[in-house]
Amino acid sequence: MSNILHVLNGDATAFSFPDTGLEGDMLVWREILSQGPVTADITSGNFWKARLEWISQTFNEPASDYEIKVLGPVEKLNAPYDEINLWFEFDLHCQANLLGVLALLSGKTNLSPPAVYLICPGDFPGKSNFRGMGELNGKELQYLFDTIRVELGEPDFFIAAQAWALYVESNADALEKWIADTKFWGALTPLKPALEAHIRRLRTNAQGLNYIEQYLLSSYQSGAETKQELYQRFWDTQQIYGMGDLEIDLYLKRLQALGLIRL
Repeated sequence: MSNILHVLNGDATAFSFPDTGLEGDMLVWREILSQGPVTADITSGNFWKARLEWISQTFNEPASDYEIKVLGPVEKLNAPYDEINLWFEFDLHCQANLLGVLALLSGKTNLSPPAVYLICPGDFPGKSNFRGMGELNGKELQYLFDTIRVELGEPDFFIAAQAWALYVESNADALEKWIADTKFWGALTPLKPALEAHIRRLRTNAQGLNYIEQYLLSSYQSGAETKQELYQRFWDTQQIYGMGDLEIDLYLKRLQALGLIRL
């Protein structure tokens, strides 16, 4: 086994990653902690049991798929690596997953913890409409590794632990107060706008709709009447959420159930 582990934010990044030539094992993180039930102790069996049940039911997938695609790779975090590189982006989808990974790493009781590094691009030179690491080739991913990789220290893990506790609590007022009171973000500066986007998702209007539902309803009412049109409008303007079509569908289904849209 290599003594280096690369935790990648999804299969799109994993496709090009072998072309970087970087030494180390790969762990493809396929969970979506930005959706569904989350509780504070991510190291507990109950946490993963709840996740398995929710994902299996929500996306109509066999439990065995979750065990193979998600739980199997996550086990690598228990191995004694000397160095772990976390490849996650600025959006809420990635930042929620990053908080989960850091909570898992914090829960380990190894006497000699690994050196943990973060590669978190918000843009890429020459790409005016950068949509994420999944569109980069091996050479471009290597460039990120060489230029923006930063080591996470104790203050970063402390911030992440506070953020994770508040994230799972789902209390918009408490999270907003913590963000306002937090003046130092260390290497986790993308966390602030992602959590602010989460707050907009927690709060609802008089109709009981959160920000995402309001946005999708407004888009529908202004002429985006197919799923593909709604996806595209959302992706063009709401990159901070980092949601794919399956995640957007969760909100569209609720709007349909309320009788507000017909697709």
